[in-house]
Amino acid sequence: MTHLSTDDILKKDDHLIQSFADLDGLKQQGARTAIVAAKGAYVTDSNGNELIDGIGGLWCVNVGHGRHEIIDAITKQLETLDYYSTFYNFTHPAAAQLAEKLARLAPGNLNRVYFGNSGSVANDTAIRMLHHYNNRLGRPNKKKILSRVGAYHGSTHLAMAMTTPAYSEGWDTAAEGLVHHLRSPYAYRESGDMTEAEFLEALADDMLTSIHNIGAENIAAFIAEPIMGAGGVLVAPDGYHQRMRQITTDHDIKYIADEVVTAFGRLGHMFASQDVFGMVPDIINTAKGLTSGYQPLSATIISDEIYEVISEPGAMFLHGMTYSGHPAAAAAALANIDILERDQIPQKVRVTGKVFENALRGLADLDIVGEVRGSHFMMGIEFVKNKDTKEPYSDETNVGLRIAEEAQRRGLIARPLGNILILSPTLIMDETQIGQIEGILRDSIKAVTSTLPA
Repeated sequence: MTHLSTDDILKKDDHLIQSFADLDGLKQQGARTAIVAAKGAYVTDSNGNELIDGIGGLWCVNVGHGRHEIIDAITKQLETLDYYSTFYNFTHPAAAQLAEKLARLAPGNLNRVYFGNSGSVANDTAIRMLHHYNNRLGRPNKKKILSRVGAYHGSTHLAMAMTTPAYSEGWDTAAEGLVHHLRSPYAYRESGDMTEAEFLEALADDMLTSIHNIGAENIAAFIAEPIMGAGGVLVAPDGYHQRMRQITTDHDIKYIADEVVTAFGRLGHMFASQDVFGMVPDIINTAKGLTSGYQPLSATIISDEIYEVISEPGAMFLHGMTYSGHPAAAAAALANIDILERDQIPQKVRVTGKVFENALRGLADLDIVGEVRGSHFMMGIEFVKNKDTKEPYSDETNVGLRIAEEAQRRGLIARPLGNILILSPTLIMDETQIGQIEGILRDSIKAVTSTLPA
């Protein structure tokens, strides 16, 4: 590829539409950053600045950048079989091997795998499958979906309908009335004076009331992230997922675990649903860390029971994507999982992830840090104007963005979300690098605090 200067890149970039961006703001001089290289836990911008990748690409570069094992596996696969589809009666070795591997890694009887190319597609696929499943069982009205305020399930039209309404401001969503959003498990803002146990009961009551009002006979599924990601790194009360699983089981409602972010080591295990949260869902959706971002790939992993219904004689499985199970993507995933297992990365995260978590929690001594929350290498920092009242800064203050910009000037990429800063670095961080992140964040927060209105 031809070497381009920063000016050359940004001039050509005028034609590119960025995701989840203030497109008008990007027209301003210096608003965009061009990343040109990456290695390990770091990326390099077009001006030669080395930056700690504090967001792991986008929650996804779990094994770190520049792993030749994955690059070589992709290259070798392309030299052998560059592409073939998994439509009709076709398969190929990479997709078959990966499906078998995921079935062995997934908990319980989740033994059937459908591949897509993004988390959004994986979540859409789960809903299409369950709608078809209920049609085949003679239950055509059992189609509605329970999601949650604060959820993020993707940006395709159906996935966005399941995402928290805040992400749809100014946009339409698909199938109006299909999705019902339950109360958010956002304890910092929602629990008031309740204990954790009382808040759990309030959330359970909200689900039960919603099921009663909608009718269990009309509800196909409940979809939930083990820890909410792009909604602000929201951690539900202890026992929440077990309790919701029991309620959904009692009412014959399928439980979809959106593990697009939490799988493949981010919380210290290959999958978090059972190993971290003590429950086995009916479907697990994953992407991101499945290939560590080296290729676009997602997986919808369903139970044997669902598969038996949708594979009975009498109807075609009318769902498919051209790149489902793409050979190069499957090869990347197999190599990535091999690294995770060989280097025992999930096991190491159980130690280093706690070091990272505790380092960031130490920032709570700063005046504007209202709460630090999350787990292991999935953390959020919420900034407030008043710690006692939890009064937030106004949107116009842009406190999260200002701290992110200050951190980037000091060598760290972090992700702003209103008054929240999100950190989801590569899983190969060592304690020295963790200390650097904490130091940069502390200095950046202090620098911005000194400029904020009283």
